[in-house]
Amino acid sequence: MSAKASLKAAKAAIDAADYVKAVVEAQAVLAADSQNYFAQLFLARALEKQDKFEDATKIYEQATRSKPWDSQAWLGLCSVYESQGVAKIDDYRKAAVNAAKILAGVDDKHRSQTTMDKFMSFAKKHGTAQQYMRALGVLLPDGELYGALEGRLQHPSLTYTRLAEITEDQEAQEIKSEIAERRTRIGARLGQVTSDVKREIYSSSQLEDYYQQLINWTQDDVVRRQYEEKLFDRAYDHLLVLSLDEKPAKLNQVLDLAEGMVIVDHPYQKAWNLVLETRDLDNLKEQDVNVLRSYVAHFSGYGLAKVLVAWLTSELSPFPPPPKVDDEQKDGGRPKEITAEDRLLLMNDGISQAEASPLSHRLVADFYLHLDEHQTASETATAGLKTTTAESQKLGMTMQNTKDALNTSLATALVHYQSPRNHPEARRIFQDILERKPKSTPVLIGLGLIFKETEDYKDAITFFLQAMADDQDNAIVGVELAWCRALNGEYAKAQKELEAYLPKLKVEDMKARDLRAQVLYRIGICKWHLDPSKAARKDRNGAYADFLSAIKTNVNFAPAYTSLGHYYTDYAKDKKRARQCFQKAFELSAGEVDAAELLAKLFADQGDWDIVEVVSQRVVDSGRARPPPGSKRTGLSWPYSALGVVQMNRQEYSPAIVSFLAALRISPGDYQSYVGLGESYHNSGRYNSALRTFTHALQPQELTAIKVSGETWFARYMLANVHRELGDYDEAIRGLQAVLEERKSEFGVQMSLLQTFMEQAWRCLDTGLYGQAIDSARQAIKTADKIALQKPDAFNLWKAVGDACLLFSWVGTASDQFPGRDVGSLLNKNVDEQTYILLSEIDGVGDAFQRPSETNGVTGHSESRKPMIDGIRAYKRALASCAHDQHAQAVAWYNLGWAEHRAHVCSSTKAGKKYLRAAVRCFKRAIELEAGNAEFWNALGVVTTTLNPRVAQHAFVRSLHLNEINAMVWTNLGVLYMLQSDYEVAHAAYGRAQSTDPEYAHAWVGEGLIALLEGEATEALKLFTHAFEISNSSSTISKQQYSLSSFDDLLASNGSSHDLTKLIRPIFALQQLHAQTPSYLPGRHVAALLLERVGNYSIAVNILNELCTIAEADYEKSESHAVLARFAHAKSDLARCQLASSAFEDAASNAEIALHLSADEDSGLDTASRTKLRLSAHLTAGLAMKSMGKSGEAVAMFRAALQESDSNPDAVCLLVKVLWAHGGKEEKSVAREQLFDCVERHQEHVGSVTLLGAMALLDGDEATAAAVSDDLLTLRMKDGLRAGEVVEIEALLAAIVALNSKGTESEELNEAQSAIMLRPSHPAAWSQLSGLSDEAYPAAMALRTMQKGVPPAGKTGSSELAAAYAGVGTAADAQRAICLAPWEAVGWEAFGASVG
Repeated sequence: MSAKASLKAAKAAIDAADYVKAVVEAQAVLAADSQNYFAQLFLARALEKQDKFEDATKIYEQATRSKPWDSQAWLGLCSVYESQGVAKIDDYRKAAVNAAKILAGVDDKHRSQTTMDKFMSFAKKHGTAQQYMRALGVLLPDGELYGALEGRLQHPSLTYTRLAEITEDQEAQEIKSEIAERRTRIGARLGQVTSDVKREIYSSSQLEDYYQQLINWTQDDVVRRQYEEKLFDRAYDHLLVLSLDEKPAKLNQVLDLAEGMVIVDHPYQKAWNLVLETRDLDNLKEQDVNVLRSYVAHFSGYGLAKVLVAWLTSELSPFPPPPKVDDEQKDGGRPKEITAEDRLLLMNDGISQAEASPLSHRLVADFYLHLDEHQTASETATAGLKTTTAESQKLGMTMQNTKDALNTSLATALVHYQSPRNHPEARRIFQDILERKPKSTPVLIGLGLIFKETEDYKDAITFFLQAMADDQDNAIVGVELAWCRALNGEYAKAQKELEAYLPKLKVEDMKARDLRAQVLYRIGICKWHLDPSKAARKDRNGAYADFLSAIKTNVNFAPAYTSLGHYYTDYAKDKKRARQCFQKAFELSAGEVDAAELLAKLFADQGDWDIVEVVSQRVVDSGRARPPPGSKRTGLSWPYSALGVVQMNRQEYSPAIVSFLAALRISPGDYQSYVGLGESYHNSGRYNSALRTFTHALQPQELTAIKVSGETWFARYMLANVHRELGDYDEAIRGLQAVLEERKSEFGVQMSLLQTFMEQAWRCLDTGLYGQAIDSARQAIKTADKIALQKPDAFNLWKAVGDACLLFSWVGTASDQFPGRDVGSLLNKNVDEQTYILLSEIDGVGDAFQRPSETNGVTGHSESRKPMIDGIRAYKRALASCAHDQHAQAVAWYNLGWAEHRAHVCSSTKAGKKYLRAAVRCFKRAIELEAGNAEFWNALGVVTTTLNPRVAQHAFVRSLHLNEINAMVWTNLGVLYMLQSDYEVAHAAYGRAQSTDPEYAHAWVGEGLIALLEGEATEALKLFTHAFEISNSSSTISKQQYSLSSFDDLLASNGSSHDLTKLIRPIFALQQLHAQTPSYLPGRHVAALLLERVGNYSIAVNILNELCTIAEADYEKSESHAVLARFAHAKSDLARCQLASSAFEDAASNAEIALHLSADEDSGLDTASRTKLRLSAHLTAGLAMKSMGKSGEAVAMFRAALQESDSNPDAVCLLVKVLWAHGGKEEKSVAREQLFDCVERHQEHVGSVTLLGAMALLDGDEATAAAVSDDLLTLRMKDGLRAGEVVEIEALLAAIVALNSKGTESEELNEAQSAIMLRPSHPAAWSQLSGLSDEAYPAAMALRTMQKGVPPAGKTGSSELAAAYAGVGTAADAQRAICLAPWEAVGWEAFGASVG
């Protein structure tokens, strides 16, 4: 079949929908002619109908290549792509465009339009936004079809509108999604993320082009204006997010858009604002006034418009007012005349609405500066600079002229605001501007004013001359120039120049009136200084007339009032008018510091400190007190000194210190400021600083000149007070006495001296210097006697006298030093008869002339009673002297209560009750007067502890409610519970006291007493020791409990102590206790026993003799068995000490007396004590008689001792030792018999067995020694052996082996090794082994074990430790042995052997 027939067959098959046959026929044609166009069309059509779109697409594309000018293949592609839907829209667009172009080319524009319309409908319905936008792009004027189908396609403005709308939506969604994704990243900030996202999207967007093209093509002016605004907004937003390098180009575009809107007068405020704000003009005269008025007309309700209205209608506007027309509102004319008040309101309202407008701030700052509202001008300019900086960074432009204008306004305001405080900042700003604008008149004027203030008049004149060169008619500059000449001393020339300006300044001119007043005043100053004679200055036609004219011209001109004040003070002698002038001057201006100083002095003399503070603080706030850096002007220290005095009077010491320091920084030589500073330091408790301050004021260092005005006694007095507060009482006393030599009747100094003496006395009492305490108290009484002559009704005087009297009760041994006559005479001076009758019905303490014998109840002699009685009277006198002061009365009752309580403590139980009742009455009265004082409640609890425990508990709880951190109250509460046998609660109270104040000793004493009551003697000793260590020397119970517990511990240890502190410290404590309470006899007895242990027999004998005398006297009065027992104990102990001191006859005599006193069972001694006492007395008497050669009587005493002790093994051993050491054959035989009998009865008594072994060795009795050795081998395995017993056993076993005639060296070695195996930590065995062995190891182990036994861990002595060091054999250890015990030969021998 021919190709033509096949084509017809393919066409017929397609028409008959037989697409398979059509494919076969078309392929047959193509097989013969592959470029057959129609065969390609038929084949592609058949494949399309079979949904074989890819194959059809390929065939159609081949066809388009075969005949590119034919539209059928392109239309076929359009059909294929349309059938595939959204997937091939872009290919569909290309095919449709090609088909439309071909059809349009053959002038078939209708089919061409139809093809495009069909494609656009399909793209809009099925395509994405991007695909639809690409489809719309075909219809744009720069598209391929627009020229061919112009008029048949939709208008470009509609196309651009649709493109813009789609782009806006897409970008909004993209920005939102990107921000949401990026803000979740670590470290992301929302503002930065937003800027980054917008910058990226805006940079790649075509939206601005769409806006511009739409503006170009649209024919609707409304739409054009709308999209011009959108284009401006989009470009402005893009500008904001660009980097600084990219901003300039974009800014030009934005400004072009904005300027275009302004030119066409389109009222889009954002564009107008940008145009006005970015016109960075040096002078506002360069502004286009028509633009400004148009802005006001368009946006009259907005902030910038209000500011412009106010500025354009003010005196500052460089533009003439607009011509008045019928419709004033139309051309920006003024609707009506604006008053000054309305103008100010417009400015305020406008700036509050236009806070982001640099132009508004610039105009408002200038306006406030014009009104001399310098503070508001500086604040507005500062805010404007911040706004300008932000705007310049935002737009990418410097806006330097605007910044300079705002800086000029700021610096000018700072020149006048709080001058000269802000001058350094103003000067820095002016100099910065001057580098760019060297001829700026405001800058030159400002610098001139600053240099005038800093007294650099030559520099000021230079700047004013430069300003005058550019502005010859500026009267302000000329006046300031003339004034600087006057200040520089050129008064004549200055007066001439000032008088030349005076005619130009008319009184009628409101602007010139203030300047005229200033010129008149300055002319007066020139006249004042040109002729300083009294006649000239007093002349009312001279300077006075000018000052008065200045005030008449301007009644608010402050400097003229100050000058008039000086005139009235120095020449007219009218103080009232002078004061009025000064007051008026300072009211008008805080810069009138001369007037302020005179006012402050005047009000200070009147004691009106509130006004002094107001005046001084105003001067300080004005900045005039401190000169600016680099200024030649001296500062003013008096405002700070005055403030310091005011604050010190109000007890505001920290601010006072700051004020005085500020004054001294300005005037380092101000003596009075140093005194005020030192006093403030003293009153605030900073005594070291006060000491340095007063010392420097009185004795300045080299190169420091201090101007002393007036007397210096007060500073020396305060220095003495500082020494007193620091505890340097001797220096304080010397200082106060030196002041009193100069001012003998100065009451405050006398009272300070009295209090210093008493504080020194109590400090000495706390530190154990009892003699010095008594001396200070006596000096205090003498000082009080002098004060009473001058002011007998002083409360502190009698309190100090009472304290001095009671101090003698704390040092009992000094009662004979009490100046009773002097105190009695002192108490009798200027006294009312009823003063001492107070509470006399209770305590029995009456008038001051009552003799000591008339009082009773206080133990001791009459001399010991008088200090307490006189102390109570002194406190009653103090109470009478403060009858009109409720607080002082409360304190006086409190002090009297403690005096009564002290009398109770120092009295017997029966006689002291009346003082206790009086104390209760006193404390209750104190609480009635001041119920909120915790100390008063605590005192009531103390005195009612034994009288009424419930009341005491309530009082303590109330005190703790008021102040729960008082350790003393917690301790007192613990004592109350302990007395009620509630030990658990008492322990809790003591624990709270310890946690509140760990240094409060009595809390630890309370814990120790509880431990003692619970049988924990060791724990109690630890607590008492700690309490004694932290307590002061006035605490008697701490010393008492510590010494007694220490002695009990020594008795319980059953051996001599190797720790001397266990003996020496209790002795010292008991000595202090005796000085305080000499009537405490048990303490004296224990002290004697401790002295006996340390070998101080002479003092022990004296104490025991004293105790015997007291006991004998007491027994003669009372015949009490308890006193008899005490007497017997004292005699027994005395005999033993006399025996040790070789007073054998006295020892025997006193021992026999002790035996005689304890002969009866009802001698007042319990059985155990009586047995021990008689045993001691028998042994003492026996030893004394033996020493006197009375052997028979000595043996009789020893036998009696054995009989009365019922052959106690310890007593037998002691007796045997004595008999063996001091006896002959007969005594040794008796000793041996007694010892055999004791060993037979007490086979496990280590002391008896070891003593028998020692005697056997000495006698050479090997059989007995062998038997003892067997017993010792058994005993060494016994549990519970004491360290001393172990030493005795091991030493005796070693000796038996060594002295045995049949023993060998190996047996000695075995014995030592056996001892080590039994007790490896025992140093004696290692020492024995080291002596038997030549090896170094045993000696080293002996030293190590010996070191572990050093006190307090053990009882190893220095001699034993020295021997261990010497045994090591080295030179270094030998030297250590010598240092430890230089009296022992073993160390020296070891050292000689090591170096020899």
